Amino acid sequence: MKTLTSESLRDMYLKFFEEKGHAVISSASLIPENDPTVLFTTAGMHPLVPYLLGEKHPEGKRLTDVQKCVRTGDIDEVGDNAHLTFFEMLGNWSLGDYFKEDMIPWSYEFLTSEKYLGIDPESIAITCFAGDGDCPKDTESAKLWEMCGIPRERIFFLPKSGNWWGPAGSTGPCGPDTEMHIISDRGKAAAFIAKNTGDTVEEIPADAFLEIWNDVFMQYNKNAEGGYEPLVQRNVDTGMGLDRVLCILNGKESVFETDIFEKAKEEIEKLTGKVYGESEEVSRAYRVVLDHVRTATFMLGDVRGIVPSNTDQGYILRRVIRRAVRFGRALGLPQGSLSKIARTFVDKYEKVYTDIKVNEGKVYEELDKEEEKFSKTLQSGLKEFEKAAASLQGNRIDGETAFHLYDTYGFPVEITCEMARERNLEVDLEGYEKAFSEHQEKSRAGSEQKFACGLADHKLETTYLHTATHLLQAALREVCSPDICQKGSNITEERLRFDFNFPRKLTPEEVKAVEDLINQKIAEDIPVVMKEYPLEEAKALGFTGLFEDRYGAVVKTYSIGDFSREICGGPHAPSTGVLGTFRIQKQENVSAGVKRIKAVLIRE
Repeated sequence: MKTLTSESLRDMYLKFFEEKGHAVISSASLIPENDPTVLFTTAGMHPLVPYLLGEKHPEGKRLTDVQKCVRTGDIDEVGDNAHLTFFEMLGNWSLGDYFKEDMIPWSYEFLTSEKYLGIDPESIAITCFAGDGDCPKDTESAKLWEMCGIPRERIFFLPKSGNWWGPAGSTGPCGPDTEMHIISDRGKAAAFIAKNTGDTVEEIPADAFLEIWNDVFMQYNKNAEGGYEPLVQRNVDTGMGLDRVLCILNGKESVFETDIFEKAKEEIEKLTGKVYGESEEVSRAYRVVLDHVRTATFMLGDVRGIVPSNTDQGYILRRVIRRAVRFGRALGLPQGSLSKIARTFVDKYEKVYTDIKVNEGKVYEELDKEEEKFSKTLQSGLKEFEKAAASLQGNRIDGETAFHLYDTYGFPVEITCEMARERNLEVDLEGYEKAFSEHQEKSRAGSEQKFACGLADHKLETTYLHTATHLLQAALREVCSPDICQKGSNITEERLRFDFNFPRKLTPEEVKAVEDLINQKIAEDIPVVMKEYPLEEAKALGFTGLFEDRYGAVVKTYSIGDFSREICGGPHAPSTGVLGTFRIQKQENVSAGVKRIKAVLIRE
């Protein structure tokens, strides 16, 4: 295996697939556009869902990129050697073009060729879909791997729980995947390999194999009756986590030991005098601060950047910042340190993701503000602890109180235990774990219900509301200010939510003027016209783009007469006449200089 830096791995991956005829596209925003099903972009395929479903991509049928991603389901696990909140996903896609017979040999080539990763083929094991009553065993993938040189005994067949992708909802595109693993413990792996009969195994041991890459083959559609039908357009969707691969290639025990975190660790050491690795307690606190500050830097610096708040993406941002403050306090980080650590990440990534350099002032300002605000909360928590300790009948702090200190004031239970020991008190850890587990179950259930990771909503109602956002932005510019531009949107089949820059709420007269203008354009039944142009030509023609970093050389544009001309990915109504009546329901403040409108379409 080769020793690589993060820069060389990104470059190598993209060039490999560019040589295979793929267009290199930019990373999309961390905040999904017009997709109410998720808070953040969670995988490389997420921004490409319309094209996986059949819409034509301006760059063609073969694409590759490095996508910024955030996953928030395991925030409380961050601090070990492996868990990350923010990560980069290397990926490539075939939109109805090549399939298994090309992708699997390419995967083998990239993994094993000395020109690329140079991994010893003897260190590679493969998993494929075992088949069930719904869909057949994926013997095609297994045979292709054998043709590449992977022996049958190192090819394992797992059920849907291990080697199947999607659909996240009840219906939609799905299919088998094949995963590539590196043997990390030859002794344990040899014993497991010796037992391989080609029959189904539930899983392969994580202490012997490390997953490095995943090829998904979308070849079925799950219908409303629960059946699986062959897809007309078969797609390939692959994912290789950059942090994880760097860790494996460089023989590191932790993802936090790669070049990505090197300067940030040096900054923490300078600020605290404590060295990563001097104890597990110190290392854990380092890892939490490193991950959470990097995550916050990308959230704040994103082209659709957010700010800390008590709802949705802003709540997650606030949570990671405050967790970084708590663990930074354990390290002895002085107040104002998070922005200093964030500077190391801006310097590391500025050439790859230009947004964080453009928005670095906002990154540092918001980190300092939130850190200062939470420091006051911590002081309140200390008072709450003293109050709880003073009111005890015995010498034991109950689990509910310990969890209350964690949930309300941000005290990790380790700090509560430490303060209790100083007063010869105990903490009911079993009760704390019970309260914590109950909280997690409720949170996960709520999250799954509201933000289940799945395909973007392309129902007719959602499509019409998407088109209405174009009319809304154009009307706001005409009625209120030509400088207005979109700062975010969220669309469901019931309503649209549109964020825009403006210093105040609209007056009742302005609200009525915006509604009247939009409904006039709807009454005119103006065709919605899509054309593709080179990006610079589209801009020269007057088409406006919301998030230019995500565009390729050729873009889709949508015109609604001379009223609205935007660069956008779709979907859209064929004409304005089908939309119904537009009504603004509510205005809200989002942050300084950003307002929000919630609106509906009334269709009879």
